[in-house]
Amino acid sequence: MILINGEYKEHIEVVDRGFQYGDGLFETIEVNNGQPIFLDRHLDRLKAGCNRLYIPFPNNELLITETKELCKHSTTAVLKLIITRGSGGRGYRQPDIILPNRVLSLHAFPDYPAAYKEQGVTARFCATRLGLNPALAGLKHLNRLEQVLARAEWNNPAVQEGIMMDMNDHVIEGTMTNLFYIKKGSLYTSSLVQSGVAGIMRSIIMTLSSEHHLPAMECSFSKDVLLSADEVFLSNSIIGIWPVNQIANTSYQVGPITRHIQRWLDNFKNEALRM
Repeated sequence: MILINGEYKEHIEVVDRGFQYGDGLFETIEVNNGQPIFLDRHLDRLKAGCNRLYIPFPNNELLITETKELCKHSTTAVLKLIITRGSGGRGYRQPDIILPNRVLSLHAFPDYPAAYKEQGVTARFCATRLGLNPALAGLKHLNRLEQVLARAEWNNPAVQEGIMMDMNDHVIEGTMTNLFYIKKGSLYTSSLVQSGVAGIMRSIIMTLSSEHHLPAMECSFSKDVLLSADEVFLSNSIIGIWPVNQIANTSYQVGPITRHIQRWLDNFKNEALRM
């Protein structure tokens, strides 16, 4: 099902700037028994992204109403929420009057094996590098060609994720995930000042770590540092947390700190569902 500007339809104008230039943002939201999980956090990030791109943000109550309408009959699903700058003719110059388009679509929840959360996944390093652009760093904008190219590098079903580095050889993230590692009892994740996507789950994990007195730091680090880690895991709003049991030829245990963070996140999510 698809809602475009509040109407059930499946087509948008070909002159829409999201189609023409990737001029917009999106959120990917888990739906559980008709309830979009962490919707307030997703809308906050979407609003912050719109402000950075100078796209007028639709009314929050309107987006909440449309989200509830689309999700009300679902059990488990994935909601994709897209905001574009709207239509603006040919050329990069923004139209004088910006009329954003909002597209909400509901999709089947991916059938990932339970073993991914319990036993961990295998990852590989990608040759495709992330460009450096502080103006866009952190945003979940519609220009995702770097991730598309990186994901095209492998077809082996035994590999669940690809790890991307930037042009300075710093490890940044997975193609669809944020990345964390644990070393000597501390938690580390990549600095996203110049590239990468600041995921909702990433921010929740950092907050939960602080509340449980687990030292957590954002920093720049190399492939060698990651390969020497004690534990590694991946996160996003759909998978939650996947421990990593292997990257290239390096193996990892699914360690106790990763298990603690998984439990903290499960409890936090359950509290959100009860609200």
